[in-house]
Amino acid sequence: MSSQPWMEEYKKWNINPEFTRPDPEKTLSTTIAENLVKFQDKTAFIYLDRKFSYHDIDMYSQKLASYLQSLGLTAGSRIAVMLPNIIQYPIATFAIIRAGYVLVNVNPMYTQRELYHQLQDSGAEALIILGQTLEQLTALEECRQLKYVISTHPLDFIQEQPSAIYSQAAQYPDKQFSDFRQAINQVKIIDFELPVQHQEDTVILQYTGGTTGVSKGAELSHRNILFNIAQNSTVFISHFGDRYATENEYVFCALPLYHIYGFTICLFSYGLSRGFANVLIPNPRDLDALADQYQKHPPTVFPGVNTMFNALAHHSRFRELDHSRLKTTTGGGASILKNTAELWHEVTGCQIYEGYGLSETSPTATFNPPLSRRFSGTIGLPLAGTEILILNDEGKPVELNQAGEIAIRGPQVMKGYWQQSEATAQVFTKDGFFLTGDIGCMDEQGYITILDRKKDMILVSGFNVYPNELEGVLSRHPKILECAVIGIDDEKSGQVPKAFIVKQDENLTQDEVMTYLRQQLTSYKLPKYIEFVAGLPKSTVGKILRRELPRTVQPSDKAC
Repeated sequence: MSSQPWMEEYKKWNINPEFTRPDPEKTLSTTIAENLVKFQDKTAFIYLDRKFSYHDIDMYSQKLASYLQSLGLTAGSRIAVMLPNIIQYPIATFAIIRAGYVLVNVNPMYTQRELYHQLQDSGAEALIILGQTLEQLTALEECRQLKYVISTHPLDFIQEQPSAIYSQAAQYPDKQFSDFRQAINQVKIIDFELPVQHQEDTVILQYTGGTTGVSKGAELSHRNILFNIAQNSTVFISHFGDRYATENEYVFCALPLYHIYGFTICLFSYGLSRGFANVLIPNPRDLDALADQYQKHPPTVFPGVNTMFNALAHHSRFRELDHSRLKTTTGGGASILKNTAELWHEVTGCQIYEGYGLSETSPTATFNPPLSRRFSGTIGLPLAGTEILILNDEGKPVELNQAGEIAIRGPQVMKGYWQQSEATAQVFTKDGFFLTGDIGCMDEQGYITILDRKKDMILVSGFNVYPNELEGVLSRHPKILECAVIGIDDEKSGQVPKAFIVKQDENLTQDEVMTYLRQQLTSYKLPKYIEFVAGLPKSTVGKILRRELPRTVQPSDKAC
């Protein structure tokens, strides 16, 4: 470790490289149980202004765990959760893990096509979902292995609601439907059996497109998550000291918890590990409501992404709020733009400290030291216990300040891709470094700068968008002959997709394309620009050459 250039920076900014490793006998399940009891008298979550204590969450999650086991699911069964940031999400997550099952995080904005793929690929036997989303589904019968559907309402636990009416349940005679709140209430005695688990067991399937565009489940083990929590603690301690949160210290949880960034950082690293109360924000796009919650529950910690920080820093009401309680702002998911960081500092008095990670790394791999009191414009230093190399095309380390692929080795790196041994082998070197697909360079102090994507993946507000998927959907339109999708730089979102289309039918319009795509893709995947072209550049073997497509846009190209 002493030969690694970032060790001197660790000393400079009070970072202890020898972080406390998790007890090898502990699992995420036992850690959840112990910490819910440790902080039982403190507020765990604030949702729609109602406070839920750690004790409340402990009881609710134990009851749901009991109910899930009563369904007869075997240990290691996959259970999908398709919920926004409502109080049912942490209850369900903790219950699934405590009962000995594998959590499958699902984006609640997914279309039926996207949901179907994830349910089928994971083999999920149960699904926890909003009732209004459930009523819109028409293809559950195709998921033969899915046996149980648990529906909930955003206002459950807030006010009395009538039981959900499953108007479509009769269409699915092979599936058992139940109500989330009723499932908890019917458990009078908590009698779930503590599962026999080991740190190397898979506990989460976090789906990511990787570098091929095919959605794959990153297998994250108990060990992966526990180590990343411990590694993140070194950054926390350097800034706040080795302590727990006070009752009035809040984490502003506008990041979606189904995303690995919000999941590990908000739910576990600050919440369960340090006892912070998470202020749950169900809809971060509603800036007025977001500002209301910020004013009512001024946060100590605000993890977010560039688009969110940029929007808030320009929001008149947010600019007028008292930001004196805000002590640290962490950015990730996508590059933090310099203009955004400067404006955020001007408005809040707080710097944005950028980090970097992936679903495959649980997620944190690098960080910027909070005590530096500056926006570095880099993704920072390797996290304690993490090795990072910059490799050339031959897999050999390059010199400092030279570009290459970022490769990561550490205890937070995934086991592999779910049931995809070939894809797993392609992203690991022989000595165990994970190949990220990102091109970057490292300076003399160990700070890493991302230069470009090795592949053609588009990063929209922290979400991965894959040209292969968009092209696959577009190509199925009967009026499209050929198509290609690339990423275009965008001040608001970092990048946005642009589609080039060769018409099969000259009557095809942008509106017709967008209407079709909205039925197939979630909103952040939709192209912002569409350009109709006479032909696409191709190689001698007929492969479309995305790199030769123009990255400029005209006003007429704007599609949404």
